[in-house]
Amino acid sequence: MRIQRALISVSNKEGIVEFARGLAALGVEIISTGGTYGVLREGGIDVTPVQDITKFPECLGGRVKTLHPAVHAGILARRDVPEQMAELETLGIKPIDLVVVNLYPFAATVAKENVTLDEALENIDIGGPTMIRAAAKNFPSVAVVVNPKRYSEILKALEEGNGTLPLELRQELAVEAFGHTAQYDSMIYSYLARESGRLNAALCSDQLDTAEFPAQGFIPVVLQQKMRYGENPHQKAAFYRDVYPPADSLCWAEQLHGKELSFNNINDAAAAVEMAKVFDRPAVVAVKHANPCGWAVADTLAEAYRKAYEGDPVSIFGGIIACNRTLDEDTARQMAEIFLEVIVAPDFTDEALAILTQKKNLRLLRLKALANPPQDKWWDWKRVKGGWLVQEADLSEDTRDAWQVVTETAPDEDTWKDLEFGWKTVKYVKSNAIVVAKDGMTLGVGAGQMNRLEAAKIALRQAGERAEGAILASDAFFPFDDVVRLAAEYKIKAIIQPGGSIRDQDSIAAANKAGIPMVFTGRRHFRH
Repeated sequence: MRIQRALISVSNKEGIVEFARGLAALGVEIISTGGTYGVLREGGIDVTPVQDITKFPECLGGRVKTLHPAVHAGILARRDVPEQMAELETLGIKPIDLVVVNLYPFAATVAKENVTLDEALENIDIGGPTMIRAAAKNFPSVAVVVNPKRYSEILKALEEGNGTLPLELRQELAVEAFGHTAQYDSMIYSYLARESGRLNAALCSDQLDTAEFPAQGFIPVVLQQKMRYGENPHQKAAFYRDVYPPADSLCWAEQLHGKELSFNNINDAAAAVEMAKVFDRPAVVAVKHANPCGWAVADTLAEAYRKAYEGDPVSIFGGIIACNRTLDEDTARQMAEIFLEVIVAPDFTDEALAILTQKKNLRLLRLKALANPPQDKWWDWKRVKGGWLVQEADLSEDTRDAWQVVTETAPDEDTWKDLEFGWKTVKYVKSNAIVVAKDGMTLGVGAGQMNRLEAAKIALRQAGERAEGAILASDAFFPFDDVVRLAAEYKIKAIIQPGGSIRDQDSIAAANKAGIPMVFTGRRHFRH
C-alpha cells in the first residue's frame, strides 16, 4: 500500500526538514502541527496545518492539537475492511499512512535542577502518544516513526518500494513505537510517584516503612553503554542505568582516564562505591569479585590505603579501589606501585592524576558524591529467570547501644572500636562471611562459603599470626561452637555475631572457656 499522506509532529527536530523534503519528493502530502509546522515551512516544504484537516483550531495553549476524529480515524481505519474505508469517505476523512512523532522531553525537563511540578506536567505529551499508539496498532496499514535516526532508512525503503514499506519493517517500527511510549509513561509514573512520596516504578521511595508493594511495577532504564562482552568473552553485555539514578550511583561517575570499563569492572566498582561510603573517617576499600579483600580507615587517605593493602597484598593485585576522600599525591604514589583495574574517588589532585595517568589502562573514575553521599534509602533488585526479587537495601545503622555482651568477660574500649569496624565491614562480604580485623583494618576475609567454619578458616588463615589480639565478625549466627573454638586457637580477643541459634549457649560456653568476650547484635546481614 502506497504512502500518500504523512502527519509529522516532533519535539526533536533533528533531521526532520531533510526527511520531510524526501517525503515530498516522493509525492507524499504532509500534515503538521505547531512548532513542527513552522520549521517545515521555513525549510521550504509545502505543508498543511492540522487545523485545516480537523476544521478546529489548536486550543488550550497547544494542549489540544490532534485529538480529533479527522486525525485518529484517518490513522486507525483498516484498509482491508471495505466498510471502514467507505465510512471514512462518507465522513470526508482521508487516510493517514505515515505518522512521524516523538514526544515532549519529559525526562530532560525533570532532570533539571529545581524543576517545578507545573513544569513537569506541561511536558507530559498527550496527543503524541495517542497518535503513536494508534499508528502502531494499525501497522498492517500504517507506518509509525519515532526515532530520528531511522529517517534515512525509511526514505531508502520508500524509494526502493516505489512509495511502499514492507510489512516486516512496519511491524518493526510498531514495536519500537510501543517501546517508546511505554518508556515515556514509565518515566512519568516514576517521577510522579517519587514526588508524591509513594512507592514508585523503580521502588525508590524514601518512605520505606510505609511503602506497599504495587501489583505491578515498571523499571524505566536507559542504555548507558554497550560492552565488549559480559562476565566472560562469549557473553554479550550492556550497562543500563535508571532514569533517575541517585547522586552517589556509579552511573554518574566521570571517567578521567583508562580503557573502557568492562562488565566485571562496573559490577565490582559499584560494590566498592557502596563500601567506601560506610565510614566517616578517611577510608579505602579494595574489592575483588564484589567482595572486599582489603578495607581500612585512618587519619589520612594514604595511611588508609597502606593498611588496606597490607590487609591482603596478594588479592588486591588487579583489584578495584574506592575511597571517600580526594585522592592525593602520596596515596597515588602507593597505588601506582601495583597493578590495579579501577580507582574511584570523589576527586583527584593534579599531582595524583599526573602519577596515575602514566598507567595507560588504569581506569580513573571521579564520583563527586562519594565525598558527601546522600542518606537515601533504596530498593535492591535481584534478577531471577522469569522474575525479580525486591527488598530494602541493607542500610541499617547498627549501634552498640542495641548490642548485648553475652559472655562473662566484656570488651574494653579499644576492642569495642574493633568490633564496630568489623561489624560494619562483614555486612558487605558475601555469605557465609567472616572478617578478622584490628586497628581499623581487615586482616582476613572469608567470603561466600557453604559453611561458616570454612569461611572462618579462610579468614583466620589469611590473618595468620596477626589474628592474635584481633576481633572476629560473623554476618550470621554460629550453628555450632566450632568457629569459637577455632578463633581461640588463633588467640582472637573478641567475637561479634548476631546470635539467635538454638545452640547459642554452646558458643557462649566455648567463649567463656577461652576467655573471649562475645557480643550479640540481634541482627544478621546475609548478602547473597
